[in-house]
Amino acid sequence: QVQLVESGGGLVQAGGSLRLSCAASGRTFSSYAMGWFRQAPGKERESVAAITSSGGSTIYADSVKGRFTISRDNVKNTVYLQMNRLKPEDTAVYSCAASSTAFTARSVAYEYWGQGTQVTVSS
Repeated sequence: QVQLVESGGGLVQAGGSLRLSCAASGRTFSSYAMGWFRQAPGKERESVAAITSSGGSTIYADSVKGRFTISRDNVKNTVYLQMNRLKPEDTAVYSCAASSTAFTARSVAYEYWGQGTQVTVSS
């Protein structure tokens, strides 16, 4: 019922910034909690950030707190991840996901996923 299309990934030097976007289709977008996840080669997927359906509350992984900001625009049906002061260890495929059931960092709660976008941070 929800389709997610990501953009904004790329190659950036350490200390730089990127802004990821996730455009959603579907009239029920405003009722979904949204999350960003990342997965590096050979590692498990981990939660980066999540935001409530209204945008009133957010959660972040300790590793990105203070550097990343999740936000959403329910008029544009888009969720964003502003990534500042990037580090090489941030290199991963970043995926956007939607949950109709919970505001959580647990991936099992998300039923819709984007295709993923590569973020590479060089030294």
